[in-house]
Amino acid sequence: MHRRSRRIATTASAVVLAATLVACSAGSTRRPGAAATPVVDPVISGARPATPEDYPKPSVAPPCDPRESLTPPATLPDPGRMPAGSTMDTVHRRGYLIVGVDQNTRFFGELDRRSGLIKGFDIEMAKALARAIFGGADDPAHIRYKVITQAQRPDVLRAGEVDVVVDTMTITCDRKLQVAFSSDYYTDGQRVLVRTDSGVRSLADLRGKRVCTVRATTSIVFLRDHPAGVLPYAVENWTDCLVALQQGEVDAVSTTSALLRGLQAQDSDTDVVGPALSDEPHGMAFPLAHQDFVRFANGLLERMKRDGSWQRLYDAWLAGPLGPQSPPRASYTG
Repeated sequence: MHRRSRRIATTASAVVLAATLVACSAGSTRRPGAAATPVVDPVISGARPATPEDYPKPSVAPPCDPRESLTPPATLPDPGRMPAGSTMDTVHRRGYLIVGVDQNTRFFGELDRRSGLIKGFDIEMAKALARAIFGGADDPAHIRYKVITQAQRPDVLRAGEVDVVVDTMTITCDRKLQVAFSSDYYTDGQRVLVRTDSGVRSLADLRGKRVCTVRATTSIVFLRDHPAGVLPYAVENWTDCLVALQQGEVDAVSTTSALLRGLQAQDSDTDVVGPALSDEPHGMAFPLAHQDFVRFANGLLERMKRDGSWQRLYDAWLAGPLGPQSPPRASYTG
């Protein structure tokens, strides 16, 4: 039996058993003539039709260039010698950088079950930021990860729970009202993941169909507003969308290409289809007040682009799912 078929068969057996037990229980307590309570199959993934609470608040942001960020310093301070009173100095004196990350996204931030470590492109970018502050080789003592959902990204920054979020965060004009972004550190676009036997070749083929994405993201807004007329379904994590697709609870998944390729890598019976539907720059996110840290990060990104370390990380983690890409060009102001 095929791997996915075994999973679905096992799930189906469990549901039948649960239904039998519920029916027996109901039979022992039901009053004569009373109707039996219908048994509803459980939604394993947690996917559900999106509600207004699943969408970001309506836009109040004026038009902007999402890629525009703060000008970096002419030279970066030496590691271990951060400017007195700066945000980086505060981090250095504390002894560790606190980073908001994901642990469920292949290629970017995924928990390695054998080592117990979170690995991926975003994790390597966070390590580079910590090295620029503390110096030396990677030292686990100098970085602490706070695992968050995508919906929590702005909240943990506003609450001061983390110093930076490095978690596949698309830069938008609306989000710039809530957090401060570095320059674009990789670029992607939204596409569609479907079962290989679905016959779907693009988002246009999914009119009236259930399309899964994570709540409070740019992806769910894109689906709501797209003229294809799909039915957005919301979950907390991208892996929940994959489970929903495997169990037939949704007809497709939609978000950026690299995230979809990460899901596809976990199930060979899925495929990413159609052209890129959007142009999405991604940035590290900081509390609005920490503009000095944004400039510092931009200086680090410029250095990584010049010395080839950005390209090495991209080729190691993202060239496979995204294809060849050169370092994004930055746009600075102020």
